[in-house]
Amino acid sequence: MDSLPPLNTGAHAAHCNRCLLGLPSTQVDIDPHKLALVFYCLGSLDLTGQFENGSTAASNKEAWRRWIWEQQIQGPCGTGFRPGNYMTTDGEPTNLYSESSQDPPHVILTYTALLSLAILRDDFSQLDRKGIIKFLQACQNEDGSFSSEPYGGDADVRTTYCAFAISCMLDDWSGVRIEPALRFIASCRSYEGGYGQIPFAEAGGGPTYCALAAIFLAGKGSSLTDDEKRQTIRWLTQNQVSSGGYRGRTNKEGDACYSFWCGASLTILDAREFVSERSFSEFLSSCQFKFGGISKAPKEHPDPYHTYLSLAAIAMFPPSANDSAEGSWRLQPLDPLLNANEATSSWVRKYIPSRPSA
Repeated sequence: MDSLPPLNTGAHAAHCNRCLLGLPSTQVDIDPHKLALVFYCLGSLDLTGQFENGSTAASNKEAWRRWIWEQQIQGPCGTGFRPGNYMTTDGEPTNLYSESSQDPPHVILTYTALLSLAILRDDFSQLDRKGIIKFLQACQNEDGSFSSEPYGGDADVRTTYCAFAISCMLDDWSGVRIEPALRFIASCRSYEGGYGQIPFAEAGGGPTYCALAAIFLAGKGSSLTDDEKRQTIRWLTQNQVSSGGYRGRTNKEGDACYSFWCGASLTILDAREFVSERSFSEFLSSCQFKFGGISKAPKEHPDPYHTYLSLAAIAMFPPSANDSAEGSWRLQPLDPLLNANEATSSWVRKYIPSRPSA
């Protein structure tokens, strides 16, 4: 069997660096999700070792840190991170918000902001930890779910996972009513064994990851019965299609991002052996764009989202030495629960929790 072609980590890093400067016209629709976009770019640089090998200028890292901190805002419902203007500030920046604000703090973007700052090895001396706890409390709904913003917005397993991940990073769960949140997650489970974004929705790879990761971050993995785990493993395994990629929903085509969502879910459930790793790698190899970046499927345009999630999947399931060319497929190991490089995850646990005053 022939070796896989090289994983073009340098080109993929260059693609993400370009997207940190500005988006191509094909990707302007993701501009409103700026802090998530920054995380996908920085995460790709982290997994490919660009910060370790000194190829990223210190001035760039400082500029990115400064911009992310400008998005931390305070208001009546606590403190969080807003989407922000893309790497620029129009007019006088403000760190305050109210119910009428058009750019309030967002749970998902607060999660990505914290991970991005950890990737940049910030010391988190500027973090308003008590304000973030208040923000999480304001976002939790009566049914246990979390709204994306304190005054409303989407409420589903994605936002609930992010609230759990933020609490884990803070090592402080006082902002979350855990049992109602877990009941909400359980209500999103489908007859197939996966989870939908909301109750009675079709099961999807992304929501299934968010549900499982939230359960295990809270230390409640034992709440899943053996039968439930087997059913979920079976559904996830069936989602690996003939191309080697994973689909997000039943009867769909393979999409590179689901290699992470489904692969990480199987890893969380201690069922890695059900991943067909060679065909998995062949599919992701075929999604590489010749000028850098990884696309959702072969012959599509690349973007930071699919690039990062594909690299994260490869970090969890690197091909064997016999299958890969020149070791290029070996990336930094990944923490599947927080979705971050293990070294970044260790930094999170060291610097984000409150520390006693000296």
